[in-house]
Amino acid sequence: MDPITEITPGQSDYAGRYWHMLEDGRMQCDLCPRDCKLHDGQRGACFVRQRIGAQMILTTYGRSSGFCIDPIEKKPLNHFYPGSSVFSFGTAGCNLACKFCQNWDISKSRDMDRLMDEASPETIARIAKEHDCQSVAFTYNDPVIFAEYAMDTADACHALGIKTVAVTAGYMHDQARRDFYAKMDAANIDLKAFTEDFYFKLSGGHLQPVLDTLAYVHHETDCWLEITTLLIPGHNDSDQEITNLTQWVAKELGPDVPLHFSAFHPDYKMLDVPPTPSATLTRARKIAMDAGLNYVYTGNVHDEAGGSTYCPSCKKMVIQRDWYDIRAYHISADGQCEFCQHPIAGRFSEYHGCFGPRRIPIAIHPHYPGNHS
Repeated sequence: MDPITEITPGQSDYAGRYWHMLEDGRMQCDLCPRDCKLHDGQRGACFVRQRIGAQMILTTYGRSSGFCIDPIEKKPLNHFYPGSSVFSFGTAGCNLACKFCQNWDISKSRDMDRLMDEASPETIARIAKEHDCQSVAFTYNDPVIFAEYAMDTADACHALGIKTVAVTAGYMHDQARRDFYAKMDAANIDLKAFTEDFYFKLSGGHLQPVLDTLAYVHHETDCWLEITTLLIPGHNDSDQEITNLTQWVAKELGPDVPLHFSAFHPDYKMLDVPPTPSATLTRARKIAMDAGLNYVYTGNVHDEAGGSTYCPSCKKMVIQRDWYDIRAYHISADGQCEFCQHPIAGRFSEYHGCFGPRRIPIAIHPHYPGNHS
């Protein structure tokens, strides 16, 4: 942890939660299992939570690495108001240290000047409303580390009838987890692998806290859950590991939690690992379906079959997708297959969206009405 003795000018002075003082005078952060113990001026491993005197300061509260309107399927969420648009943003930093990070320029950033966009929670909610977004997603880097900013924004969004989405690795302690997911309407949680060795060596974390988060969100909240596993050749793509992972999901979470297998591309500290072959994703999808999972998807590849949704009963295609474009839709407003009336797990509405594959960057003026200048 780098010692920093004072807050940089212009930095937020928002006081954070989830910490306690130790007998030796250090402050322990209680947000996640890293349990960072801080002297005055030090930052946690996430870089963005800093001790200043007797307070925990959130250095990125109200500041973002950028805003964009995306299709909800890009999060990826295939069963949460399909075809709708989502207003996406993140900050900087991360509480894991994945050597394969696909957003490393944001999550590993130590350059606070990257956070050029400033927006209060109320501003984010109002702009999402103005652009007819059905939800706001906390994404790009892990919202766990800016939990208070995300939760305040969720309150502002709910006040305007806007849903909230967390895209996260799920690496949290229990109390923070309970507070955070009480305010989320949907989440896509990374299950990066199914071995402790992988988590420890390649992500700098542990497997069990993530499994605890998955079980908690599914069984004890109203938050809609989907899971993503990035398959990395030679590291977490064996038949045995995929079988173990999918059997755990089927047994502990049930057959209706959607699981996305995503293709790796060489990045960050794993440039020597080849991209994931499409055949690996197809194989993983078959293993998962053989394990009893009803909704299994492939991602980061062009695979219409692997990107579409099928009724578990009649096996007909109820949502046909080509990348993020919905080509056919056969689910009623109350979530039933239009062919056989079997319930389709998820959150649906009378009108399904047709936002498509567009990605629209949004600039927020610092003096937007209601924003903090």
